[in-house]
Amino acid sequence: MNPNAWPNRREFLSRAWNGIGAIGLSGLLADELRASTGNKFDPFAAQLTHFPRKAKNCIFLFMQGGVSQMDSFEHKPKLRELHGKPLSRIPEISGELQGRLSFPHVTIGSPFEFAQHGQSGRWLSDRFPHLSQHVDDLAFIHGIKTDNQNHGPSTLHVNTGSQFPGSPSVGSWISYGLGSGNRNMPGYVVIQDPRGAPVNGAAIWSNGFLPAAYQGTLLRPTGTPILNLASPKGVSRQRQRREMDALQWLNQRHLTRRGGDSELEARISAYELAFRMQTEAPELMDISNEPEHVKNLYGLDNGTTSAFGRQCLLARRLVESGVRHTLLVHGVQISSSSWDDHGNVKGGMIRHCAEVDKPVSGLLADLKQRGLLDETLVVWASEMGRTPFKNGGMSGNPGREHNSWALTMWMAGGDVKGGTTAGATDEFSLRGIGETIHVRDVHATILDLMGLNQENVNFKHAGRIRKLTDIGGRILKEVVA
Repeated sequence: MNPNAWPNRREFLSRAWNGIGAIGLSGLLADELRASTGNKFDPFAAQLTHFPRKAKNCIFLFMQGGVSQMDSFEHKPKLRELHGKPLSRIPEISGELQGRLSFPHVTIGSPFEFAQHGQSGRWLSDRFPHLSQHVDDLAFIHGIKTDNQNHGPSTLHVNTGSQFPGSPSVGSWISYGLGSGNRNMPGYVVIQDPRGAPVNGAAIWSNGFLPAAYQGTLLRPTGTPILNLASPKGVSRQRQRREMDALQWLNQRHLTRRGGDSELEARISAYELAFRMQTEAPELMDISNEPEHVKNLYGLDNGTTSAFGRQCLLARRLVESGVRHTLLVHGVQISSSSWDDHGNVKGGMIRHCAEVDKPVSGLLADLKQRGLLDETLVVWASEMGRTPFKNGGMSGNPGREHNSWALTMWMAGGDVKGGTTAGATDEFSLRGIGETIHVRDVHATILDLMGLNQENVNFKHAGRIRKLTDIGGRILKEVVA
């Protein structure tokens, strides 16, 4: 028989009596092959790390609006000495803050009391009575420099590495580098504040120029976890499975003629993922079976803490299910529900901290008691710091302006060296001192703690090799064990 007369694979499958079943079998076999080889063509396949690290998952806590560092994590007694007076000296600084300091201004001391906690002697304000119990597990990074004073660009910068729209978010890069730990759930999940969206909305969990499969999946706070996920009424699971098999066969034929289209590949993969998620996602979002003492640990028994407490509890459940990266957002736009306290910073910080302190503490405690903190990197971030002064004279309820020179972040879990510090700010908490710490340095450290080499996690776009850290970041070894 002439071997050239044999049909090719596509012809065979299209003519075969059980062609669709053969595709289903090939899919199962392909899963086994990808599991053993780490096939990069499957966006959800687990990938090997570049070097050994404990952390398998990441929870990124983003506080929208700009957390006031001198009212939370930086004890600056000099500000109380100067309260109501101009700064005693003008540090070397440029840009908008330089302009503000050239006009009349008054120093704003913190209205909160600070105390040292843990064996590390970490100073925390009295707004964090629960988090203070975990300071020896936390590594703080002070004086981080962002590239912009405004919320829009700075929110993008911290979450994507660029102040301009269109770049992949941190979670997208981690998912791209490591794949997913659960083939029944997305590798990257987002739970935003139930009161509304952050500045830039979905752009802060966008896949940017990476394949569309790596974008964050937003879970809704009520109802069906993901929009349009529920099956139509009257459609059984068996019937839906048959329809999915037929659709998958047609989609693969369509893709074969249009090879290399990542958005099409992602959409086809999403059909199958959505089918699997119809069972797992609702179960993950249903916290009714959690013991009452666990719910109370997160503050679900209190109206002030229940919203963010639920976000944190769901983050723990997502970690248990193998979701690679979870982004939790607290704060809405630049409203009173965000950390953007241009006026009445005292009242704002009392309100914001009360909403997150116990939930974050509960998350750390719960992860630790379950043995999950060792394999989960937890990151606290905001888009900027605040100023130690306000322009004009003293008012009854003073606030603080934007400050791109003194962002404070912290990390915990995995190979984070708890009780340590990287960077520092001056006596006013106005800007970092010593070697400048850029956002790209923090991102390089996050990738390193996830077992990823920043140089190897890259993607060619518009003729250029792109990466999260752009020109490259310095790993902050002070906070890495």
